[in-house]
Amino acid sequence: MLEQESETEPAEQRMSQEVIQTETDLHEEEEDDDAEDQRRQNDRNQQGGETNQITSSSDVGNSTATVKILLMPERHMITVAFTIGLSILDLKKHFSFKLRVPLDIIQITLDEKSVDDDQTLMDIGVQPHGMVQFEMSSLDPENYPMRPDKPQQEYNMPDVITVRVQTDTETYQDVVVEIERATRGKAFLGGFRHTVTKTEYHHAAVQTMPKKRPARSIESFSRDTQTVELKHQDQQCYRNASTQMTKIGCYVSNMEDKLIAPGTYITAEEYHSKRLRAVITLQSHVRRWLAKCFTDKLRQSKEQHLAWMENEKRRKKEEKELQIRDEYHRRMNPESKRDFDLLYNALKKWRIEEVERINVTLSGAERKAALCALLEQETQFISSIEQHRMAAGTRNQDKAIQAFLNKSTEPKRWRAFDGKVTKMDTQFTIRAKELRDLYSSVTQAQFTKDERLDVLLTLKHTVKEHKCKLTQDIVDLIDREMDLLMRGVKKSNLDGLRKRISTLFLQYIKTPPFNPQVSKLLRVPQDPADLKNNIYLCRGCNEYQSCTDFALNTNASAVGLCHRCMELDNKARQRKDFSLYKNILRCLRDTEAEYSPDAKITYLLQEQDLQYLVDVLWGAQSALSGWKDLHDLMLVRWEKHLDWSPWNCILLTKEEAAAHLKLENIEKAYDVVVIRNVKQKHTLARKYFSQIPAMAECLHNAEIQPGALGKLLVSKPITKATK
Repeated sequence: MLEQESETEPAEQRMSQEVIQTETDLHEEEEDDDAEDQRRQNDRNQQGGETNQITSSSDVGNSTATVKILLMPERHMITVAFTIGLSILDLKKHFSFKLRVPLDIIQITLDEKSVDDDQTLMDIGVQPHGMVQFEMSSLDPENYPMRPDKPQQEYNMPDVITVRVQTDTETYQDVVVEIERATRGKAFLGGFRHTVTKTEYHHAAVQTMPKKRPARSIESFSRDTQTVELKHQDQQCYRNASTQMTKIGCYVSNMEDKLIAPGTYITAEEYHSKRLRAVITLQSHVRRWLAKCFTDKLRQSKEQHLAWMENEKRRKKEEKELQIRDEYHRRMNPESKRDFDLLYNALKKWRIEEVERINVTLSGAERKAALCALLEQETQFISSIEQHRMAAGTRNQDKAIQAFLNKSTEPKRWRAFDGKVTKMDTQFTIRAKELRDLYSSVTQAQFTKDERLDVLLTLKHTVKEHKCKLTQDIVDLIDREMDLLMRGVKKSNLDGLRKRISTLFLQYIKTPPFNPQVSKLLRVPQDPADLKNNIYLCRGCNEYQSCTDFALNTNASAVGLCHRCMELDNKARQRKDFSLYKNILRCLRDTEAEYSPDAKITYLLQEQDLQYLVDVLWGAQSALSGWKDLHDLMLVRWEKHLDWSPWNCILLTKEEAAAHLKLENIEKAYDVVVIRNVKQKHTLARKYFSQIPAMAECLHNAEIQPGALGKLLVSKPITKATK
């Protein structure tokens, strides 16, 4: 009975996954090399025995011991069986061959002490069948590091194991056994399957490998590989045919027989010429079919292109009609500031046309009388426009108040992890809702007398919760209206009083101590200290206003007129309409937001800057076709791989812009004259916008180099070389 014990500790068992099996590597790398096999056999004989040999302890000099080599500094462990009668020099030679490093750079230490090359394992104190551990390092670790040849990826049995053999009843002997590594997979010897558990058991192969047959110099052949195996098998035809002929005693009818006469003999040249004519006929038909398919494809492409052109023409016509209807609707029913700017701009154009007509057709006193009549008519138009503006302002003010109240009553919202939106009403939002509903009831004009009295009583109890001058004025006005209602005064005579009540109550709602929810919506900060830093004097109306009430251009160096003064000056003098430039700027910002979300130059430009860029630099027309309708023009990048800027843009129609953005090489697509014209406009834009501090950070190469000036010339000067 054999009892196997492992010499390694649990830590050494985990380290055994990195042990290099030297014998297995030698078999795998040099299996077919006969000379190397012989040298390996001799080396193994010197180390103390052949494979699968159990070493006896009778001969001490030939006894083996387990030698563990710890490779430094990576601490890889190698375990081998070594004869204790061999020296340290023999051990170095062995590992010099295994690790492929020079012999003179190997250093072996034991307990951090160097070991001489002439010492043997017995001199060091290693007992037969014992174990010793050395540290091996390299004197030149940069060029010849100590590392295993092939790191082991999975656990393998060590090269040497210790087996305890029972020699007597109570006597045991430890025997060191070397394990021989198989160089090829073991043969499958069969097995059996358990009838109950269905588990398969395979027969184990013996450890001793068969001897390799020595190679002979005489080439031999085997008859078994040359003889063909034959197989005899009967077959039956699937159809039977009769070959019986007429003879004595047998009649075969010849009514269905056919008489076959030999045809004309065809030579090889005639046969090939016939085939050639057939091939030409087939090719002609195929080419006709291909040509027909090609022409059908061209015809379909033409029809599709014509249909697309018709759709584009129809679309442009519809857009133009929609634009005219929208502009007519804005003129007839103005609501916003842009609508009234459009009216004043149209009035300016009408007055200029009328003045030119009067100057051409009339003279003297008639001309003065016509100009006076024109001035009177213009005054009437301005008065009519102002009436519409005041009415629109009242409607817009009511909408703004209602939007303000609705925004103050919005509940708190947040999105959960599952995407659902949660809403929560706080005590401040509930208070804002109550005040909004009460304000809607106060401004309602269709109530009866009793309903109006109930609303006034509710309003009185609401404002009496806070005592101040504002609430006292509201209570006095409520008592006055209730007294007049009890006396039967008409509703038309109470409109002014009700307007005062609603105005004061709105002021009450906008006061944060009474309605805390509006503190975040007020434009004027509640802290007076914040007003000192953001208050400026308007040079037009001489009033101090907030910085948000001023319109600043990108090239402005000081605060000028406020919005109200600039609007009044525009109506009285210039009467410009910036709606078209606003549309171009909005389209530019939307386009650049898709290309580059971090772009900031487009948000630095104002309508006045864009007007200078479009009208002055680009002449308010397309750089390619000369189209002058600003509704169809847009600014796009000149070089699409660079961010948009006034010095990297071009003014084109929408169709031209779509085609321009698809170009890969601008130099090849456009003519030299067009390119130099665009570059010249970019130089002018760079010079104008370089005065803006915010854009100066994004401006590179603002000054034109001398070599770049030649590229802006349409024609180059004639030199002596060209002559």
